[in-house]
Amino acid sequence: MNFKLRLALPFTLFVAILLTISSFVIYFLYYNYRESSFFAQVKTEGHLFYDELSRLQKQGEHSSALFTGLLHNNRVSDERIIVMDLSGKIINRVPDTLNVAISQATIEKIKKEKEYNWTDDNGYQSVGLVLNNPQNILVATGYDKEGLKKLSNLGLILFSVLVGGVIITAFVSFFLVRQVLMPLTKLSAQIKRTTFQNLTQRIAVTDAKNEINSIARNFNSMLERLSRAFEFQKSFVYHASHELRTPLATMLSQTESALNQNLSEAAYKKLLISLKEDQQELIELTNSLLMVSQFDQAEPIQNWPRLRIDEVLYETISICKRMFPGLVVNMSFGTMPETDDDFVIEGNEALLKSAFSNIIKNANLYSIDQKVDITLESYGDTILVHFDNKGTQLPADEKENIMTPFFRGGNALKTKGYGLGLSIVHRFITLHKGTITYTPISNDINRFTITMNKAKPRMG
Repeated sequence: MNFKLRLALPFTLFVAILLTISSFVIYFLYYNYRESSFFAQVKTEGHLFYDELSRLQKQGEHSSALFTGLLHNNRVSDERIIVMDLSGKIINRVPDTLNVAISQATIEKIKKEKEYNWTDDNGYQSVGLVLNNPQNILVATGYDKEGLKKLSNLGLILFSVLVGGVIITAFVSFFLVRQVLMPLTKLSAQIKRTTFQNLTQRIAVTDAKNEINSIARNFNSMLERLSRAFEFQKSFVYHASHELRTPLATMLSQTESALNQNLSEAAYKKLLISLKEDQQELIELTNSLLMVSQFDQAEPIQNWPRLRIDEVLYETISICKRMFPGLVVNMSFGTMPETDDDFVIEGNEALLKSAFSNIIKNANLYSIDQKVDITLESYGDTILVHFDNKGTQLPADEKENIMTPFFRGGNALKTKGYGLGLSIVHRFITLHKGTITYTPISNDINRFTITMNKAKPRMG
């Protein structure tokens, strides 16, 4: 059973039950009303006949013909009148040919209750009354032909309304459910059509605030993320293959040249040293590619350990100085910490060291004096880390792309590199819910600023 039927059928069933209960209540109420109304009518007619009988008897007139006329003129169908004394002996009956036996039990009930109503198996309704002056028992009987006909018609009408209402409700509910679920149907069709080749297509979203639009918006967001992931994958594969091809081709060329020549021991040693450098560059490139692919689509992690960012920076500077013997790094505090928590963050120490070392390495490679100035500042709930180096500044059209993998600015064309350092820094800082920005300032100073949130104070 599909989702539309699962929604439409319960609603239709609910309406069917509601209409059925309503029909039975209406039918039952009218049935009781008709029965009580006819009993009252039979009673009234019985009194009328008895009063007329008493008047005729006082005048000594023959009553049979008059009674027959009254029976034909009254509103009660097939009316029968019996007058008995208290012992059950019949005094008068209309019509004269009436032969109805009233059981002694019924007579006793009439005498006890003074007025007793009952309906026999053939649908005739009777009213038994105890009359005074003199005390007699009057039994008036009639058949509510018109009332029962109306009751039958009412039952037919209610049944028709019930069946028609259920059918109409089924069609309307299915139509409404179909309309309500139309966005889901489109979403399902879109999901079937979605491949890596058409991730730019989107589900139409209206301004209405409902669950369907929420699902459509979430689906569009998912497509956006998938589109970025596929674009990154395509770009990554393209650039990675391009960057790996260059050192591999160089190594292959050197190896083939050496095989085709008879070189001296010094020449072979020089060749091996060159190959070793190319291999180191290849290893470095491979490690960078692995880091980019591993963390590019990662999401920020909650509950990282607390770290002092100044201590992480000191350790990173020490590592970088061992890697680059001529590097000069000066670290200072733009604002002095007021408490021990002023420079405490929550983060992953290894990722932060990798980010800081990459930005220090980048500042060293593209500086004119191999000097990097680091300034640490604390403002409110944020920590700022400035990395300054003196060198060629980037033009405005390159500033927006410096964090893109494999992008290299005009100032880097004469320096070995792969354009991955700043993209790694950007991703690792983003994982810590921080930001990195580039700002050219006076005196040819290039400034990279990392902004991070302070760790929340410990409770207690």
